[in-house]
Amino acid sequence: MQLSLSMFLIVCPLLFLAGLIDSIGGGGGLISLPAYILAGLPAHLAIGTNKMSAFPGTALTTARFAKNRMIDLKLALPSIITAILGSFIGARIAIRLDENFIKYMMLVVLPVAALIVLNPKLFNENGANEFAHDRKTYAIVCVSAFVIGIYDGLYGPGTGTFLIIAFTVFAGMNVAKANGQAKIINLTTNVTAFTIYLLNGRAVIPLGIAGAVCGMLGNYVGSGLALKNGSKLTRPVILTVLLILLIRILTD
Repeated sequence: MQLSLSMFLIVCPLLFLAGLIDSIGGGGGLISLPAYILAGLPAHLAIGTNKMSAFPGTALTTARFAKNRMIDLKLALPSIITAILGSFIGARIAIRLDENFIKYMMLVVLPVAALIVLNPKLFNENGANEFAHDRKTYAIVCVSAFVIGIYDGLYGPGTGTFLIIAFTVFAGMNVAKANGQAKIINLTTNVTAFTIYLLNGRAVIPLGIAGAVCGMLGNYVGSGLALKNGSKLTRPVILTVLLILLIRILTD
C-alpha cells in the first residue's frame, strides 16, 4: 500500500492519545482504530495495523503495573492461556466475517456495561486489594479472558474496559487490581490477534511501527496517572469510552 506523510501526521498524535486513555481505563482502540481508517486504510488492514501498534504500549503499561505489584501472576497464568485461545478464535473468524455483525452485538452490550459502571453497588471502586483465590475466582477470570479475548480478536476497541468491568463486578476486585489483571490479558489477546492478521497480510508495518512508538509514549504517561489516581480516573474514562463507542456504532 502507498504511504504518505499525511497518514503519519494523522496517526501519530491520535495514537499518543489512544495510549494515554488505554492505560487509564482501557478502550484506546476507540481512538486508534478510527485513526487508521481516517488515514485511509481499508477496514481489515486498519484492524491488523491497530493490533500491531497496540501491543508494545500495552506491554509497557503491563510492565509498570507488574513492577508496582498490581498484577496477580498466579491468577494471570491460566487466564493468559484462555485469552490466547479466545483471541485466536476471534481473529480467525474476523478475517471471514462482516464487521457489521460485531456492531449490532455491541448495541446490546454497551448500554448494559454502562449501567453496571454507573451502579456503585456493582462497580467495585473501593474493594480490598486482596480477593479470594478460589475456584470461582479462577473460573470467572479465565472465562472472561476467553470470551472477551474472542471479541478482541474479532474487533477490539473497549477490550480493556470490558475486562475491568468483568473483574470488578464478578470477581470482586477493586479497580486498581482489575486494571492490572486486564492489562496482562489485553497484551496477550493483542499479540495473538496481531500474529493471525500478520500471517494473513492484514497489517501495514511502517505505519504500525510509528503508531506503536507514539502509543507507548501515551501509555507511559497514562499508566503513571492510573497508578496514582486509579479509581478517580478509571470510572469516568470507562464511561466516556463506552459512550464514544456506542455513538460511533450508531453513526456508522
